[in-house]
Amino acid sequence: MIKENPFPGMNPFLEGFWPDVHTALIGYIRDHIAEQLPPGLKARSEEHVTLAANDDDEKSVHADVATVDSWKHGIAPKWQPQADTPAGVIATVPLYCIMDEYTERWIDIVDPHGRVITVIEVLSPTNKDTGRNQYTAKRESCIAGGVSVVEIDLLRGGYHVVAASKMMLKDQNAPYITCVTRAANAARKEYYQTPLRAALPNIRIPLRPEDQDAVLPLQQLVNRCYRMGGYWNEEFKHIPAPPLSAEDTAWVMEQVKTARAE
Repeated sequence: MIKENPFPGMNPFLEGFWPDVHTALIGYIRDHIAEQLPPGLKARSEEHVTLAANDDDEKSVHADVATVDSWKHGIAPKWQPQADTPAGVIATVPLYCIMDEYTERWIDIVDPHGRVITVIEVLSPTNKDTGRNQYTAKRESCIAGGVSVVEIDLLRGGYHVVAASKMMLKDQNAPYITCVTRAANAARKEYYQTPLRAALPNIRIPLRPEDQDAVLPLQQLVNRCYRMGGYWNEEFKHIPAPPLSAEDTAWVMEQVKTARAE
């Protein structure tokens, strides 16, 4: 029997499975938006692979083609030039470090000429931590280029990075936020805030000036992630960081207990 999301809004336990949830949610958003687009517009999921070293330096590459060796995640084969080579130089033994690799995914809405009209971002932990400067630079570049940007933040942890200033928000304690920057009026930010115990909003997605907004039922798609990912099989004993208040923790565990009893 397929179980439904036991929470009226975002399921906080899904943050512990974010790589899978993020990938699925990007696909569901792309499909839902694509069905509403007027003729000529297309929704495309895009990605970059980012390599992050221990010193937080980052390098991004577009994932067109990847060629890997069998020892990619291990130690390179030992090699030394022959002692009797003409140069007679022995190579210095290098040190090794393993770089973390993560994939950034988002959705582009493009016109028949390939021009990007709207970018939809579902934030990842990296966007809100070590990669926040790179993320915000990309967003500002899109806005400066006349592209509308939709930022969906369903993660309680990390820094506040959406375009709407935290100081300007009506409720600075609501953990989930979606921010929409329209190309036609970039100074005015539309935002949706959602408390832990409330349902996620239906978001208006801007297209071209002559087009009617598309509508993204965020709660419906998060519920689908829970259902299709089989997360009802998980134990859900430990709430992912950051910690909740005692009152919210009790409420969360009660939702899980009630769902198991049904």
